[in-house]
Amino acid sequence: MKSIQEKAENIALVVGATGIAGSNLATKLLEKGWTVFGLSRNPKNDIEGLQSIAADLLNTESLISALSEIAPTHVFFTTWMRNDTEDENIRVNSAMVRNLLNVLSPKKSIQHVSLVTGLKHYLGPFDAYATTGTLPETPLREEQPRLDLPNFYYAQEDEVYEAAKRDGFSWNIHRPHTLIGKTIGNAMNMGTTLAVYASICKKEGTPFIWPGSEAQWNGVSDVTDAKILADQIIWAATSTEAHNEAFNIANGDVFRWKWLWPKIAEWFDIEYEGYSGTIQPLETVMNEKDAIWKTITNEHQLIEEDLNQLASAWHTDLDLSRPLEVMTDMSRSRKLGFATYKDTKDSFFELFAQLRNDQIIP
Repeated sequence: MKSIQEKAENIALVVGATGIAGSNLATKLLEKGWTVFGLSRNPKNDIEGLQSIAADLLNTESLISALSEIAPTHVFFTTWMRNDTEDENIRVNSAMVRNLLNVLSPKKSIQHVSLVTGLKHYLGPFDAYATTGTLPETPLREEQPRLDLPNFYYAQEDEVYEAAKRDGFSWNIHRPHTLIGKTIGNAMNMGTTLAVYASICKKEGTPFIWPGSEAQWNGVSDVTDAKILADQIIWAATSTEAHNEAFNIANGDVFRWKWLWPKIAEWFDIEYEGYSGTIQPLETVMNEKDAIWKTITNEHQLIEEDLNQLASAWHTDLDLSRPLEVMTDMSRSRKLGFATYKDTKDSFFELFAQLRNDQIIP
């Protein structure tokens, strides 16, 4: 009798299957009948049908052992590791991609690799985030050249390009804007961060205060629903005409935060305050809310009392304090046939409802 891998036509290895991008991608692949392995340092078995693998991407021996019986046709790389400097980000995150592709190379099974990066490709890395003195022209377009700055996204891309030349597989790069979707313990999680912040405001009877810049409050923006990202990744990986391209990915609509912020406040039935003349970092506010969050979780029997596992205020501040409006051009994938769309208000409200239903927020 043939093994499941020998029988399966498409065998996916989702790297970072516990994150926002990876978990939504794994779920969609399973729905489409793929055999799906999820690789992460600390696997969670909360996706039915996902075959979890524990491995350390920085330890080659760990990867060799964990992947000894697995020969994926498609590798989807959706994770990264945050470090103190961009030089360390480059060293660590490029090694993660390189180690995995080197370990899989002798199997000769890989047909396609997809890498998820993001808009810091155009805006610059964390420690020079939109502060270089030269702001990029928006809408952001895939053909815009790399910035003359160290950037771990560029290093990850280069590892994919080099391995593709060596092993003959096709590739795609996907560049989402801020991802909106459910996960716990993710380093970049605006939707859940805002839901937790709003829940704290409701408990304390305080207004839902805009933490960001005037440019973001008044300017045009977009975001990326994690399910839309998953749809584009699968479409590109399975559409020959889309191979070997980098794609921006956002919901397909645009909005202004001065329009959306009051609607989020209304969903939670709380008052709000808009831009008041200065940036008011959310990280400063949330650093003092551990005790009140534990009170909320006890009162409502929520499943996660560790605020740091839910909220990533530092990253939300980076997004909302940008000194320019940021939106992405989707022409490249639209012209090739990717037409999936999501209303951004629905992205947030559906997430909030899911978080409430799953007893993550009250």
